[in-house]
Amino acid sequence: MEASRPASADVTQYLGAFRRHWWIALVATGAGLSAGAGLTQAMPKVYESSTSVLVQSVDQDTNAQGGRTKGAVNLDTEAQLVGSGAVAVKAAALLRSGVSPVELARSVSVQVPANTTVLVITFQADKPEAAQYGSHAFAEAYLRNREETARAQLDKQISSLNLKVKQLTGALTGINARLAAAAPGSSTESNLLSLRNNSQNQLNSLTGRLNELTTTMVGGGSIISDARLPERPTSPNTLLNVGTGGMIGLLLGLGLAYLRERFDRRLVTAADVRDRGRVPVLAALDDRSTPHFDDVVQPYGPGGRVFNRLRNEVLASLRDGDQIIVVTGTSRGSASTLVAANLAAALARTGSDVVLIGAHLPDSVVDAAPLARMLGVSAVPGLSDLLAGRVSLVHALQRTPRIPSLRVITTGGAATAAGLMQSQRLKDTLASLRRQSGYVVIEAPSTSSSADAQSLASLADAAILAVELRRSTRPALLDAGEQLQRVGTRLLGAVVMPRLAPVRPSDVVAPAVTLAPHAAEEHTQRLQFAGSPRQRPAEGVTDETAVIEKITSADGDEK
Repeated sequence: MEASRPASADVTQYLGAFRRHWWIALVATGAGLSAGAGLTQAMPKVYESSTSVLVQSVDQDTNAQGGRTKGAVNLDTEAQLVGSGAVAVKAAALLRSGVSPVELARSVSVQVPANTTVLVITFQADKPEAAQYGSHAFAEAYLRNREETARAQLDKQISSLNLKVKQLTGALTGINARLAAAAPGSSTESNLLSLRNNSQNQLNSLTGRLNELTTTMVGGGSIISDARLPERPTSPNTLLNVGTGGMIGLLLGLGLAYLRERFDRRLVTAADVRDRGRVPVLAALDDRSTPHFDDVVQPYGPGGRVFNRLRNEVLASLRDGDQIIVVTGTSRGSASTLVAANLAAALARTGSDVVLIGAHLPDSVVDAAPLARMLGVSAVPGLSDLLAGRVSLVHALQRTPRIPSLRVITTGGAATAAGLMQSQRLKDTLASLRRQSGYVVIEAPSTSSSADAQSLASLADAAILAVELRRSTRPALLDAGEQLQRVGTRLLGAVVMPRLAPVRPSDVVAPAVTLAPHAAEEHTQRLQFAGSPRQRPAEGVTDETAVIEKITSADGDEK
């Protein structure tokens, strides 16, 4: 069988993976929400308070070229001055909190509203009162620093003008003394008069400027909106932290769900069998249509419709001359028993002669009971007794009471059957059954439990895999396909079903079976010949094949 390339995953497969592992995303989301709430509780609370300061220009202000405002004040420069060391020292002195100016400067921030001469000074602290006092202190410190700077510049100008006035006054005194000693009408008198007039004009101008500076009121700005006591902390933001934690947890959960789906070796859906296992799906059973061990499914029920479709697909896939179909499972369990029994029943309902062989050899009679219970036949004798030489083929064949065209060879009751699946007697038995005109369905053990499934498949024309979801694994499915490929058996596909509940011994003990009169007589005849496989039930019959043909023709007459 040539493995087909798996189809690429689409959105529905990813959504299906997340739906199957929803609990991982739920747990991760809950953990993220808890982590966000815990982080909110662990983070220190931060309160903010803001003070708005109107900045007024002073004589020494000069705006840089390209500033955001056209006035004399450059607010970008003033915003930097708020957090300077000089202002921080004054704010620390006003607060008297013992905190260093450097730490205080780290807690202050300044914003400049567009097209205004206003500075919004914001201070952060761990207490509402500290935030309010800190914002007001920095506003006061900034205004004082600005006022002191402006006053220092003004005092410097006044000092310079006083010195110039003193120099001019002394020069005028000397000019007046020289003018008194000069001869009237002389050129010296004329020069001294001109020099005195110039000096007097300069002195008058400087005196006027000095009078203006000494009467100037210095003010760098004012507080237009004082700091208020904050009612709630600005950090941490509970809603933001919890929402972020939940979102991170959800994304992490989705990632974990995808990784679990990606690296989980179990087959969870029919799409996994088709895409990951590279095996076509012939039928997919759900919880409603999955048969039980009490009986074969009704032909018109949910399970019956599924197996009728399976029968049609199997018949369409068989080639001319194909008669023997082996049904094996990819994991230990009873999946192959359910599929083989119901497929054989569906084939027999068409009127074809069908033989169902239970080749899943048991360790005890209890293990053999499910197949006998489903079809209403006796658990013994069976295939293990036939291969062990205790009974002949004709004695092992049992006709089901409800479906006359279906004959069963149960697994039997031999305690040990090691190596019997490779015996020549089994090959001869299948060769004898092949000479009939009907079909043979073999219920084989799983490919993961022993090599018996591969041995049986080598004698069959086609094979079907029974896959239990959430129990079968992808490596086991690939190995089953490889085993069938190595013996040259064509794999028709897989029948997918939910994981079956374990069968308890109390549930599978076969009840007493009431057979039809002709079936009871035939069964009694088998038991009579059970002790001597070589005895013949009718005269003129020389081998087991003739016995089978005679019984088959007799059954045909009955039908």
